[in-house]
Amino acid sequence: QVQLVESGGGLVQTGGSLRLSCVVSGRTFGPRPMAWFRQAPGKEREFVSAINTSGNMTYYADSQKGRFTISRDNAKNTVYLQMSGLKPEDTAVYYCAGSTAWILGPRYRSKLGYKYWGQGTQVTVSS
Repeated sequence: QVQLVESGGGLVQTGGSLRLSCVVSGRTFGPRPMAWFRQAPGKEREFVSAINTSGNMTYYADSQKGRFTISRDNAKNTVYLQMSGLKPEDTAVYYCAGSTAWILGPRYRSKLGYKYWGQGTQVTVSS
């Protein structure tokens, strides 16, 4: 069984920064494409960012470009999301997701592209 555990969420003021972490554990999983999604109250879960297995290819939703940075440390089985310039509209529960594929496929921006999910970590940005 593969488990994803997020941490690092919290309350921050507009313009502040947070770094989210996602630790992957369980049976041998190996580095796989990973992503971050978020879900605000009353809204659909939406794509935030994705990273390939080696970490040399990253993708972002347009609203996060230039403000968020995804990275990974495969030796630690951990994926990070560094968020800066936070805005109230970034308030949401942030979820880590893991793919069973070896490469990022065409559905990397879709929830359907990922099998494993964490429990989420709350990020609240105050105005």
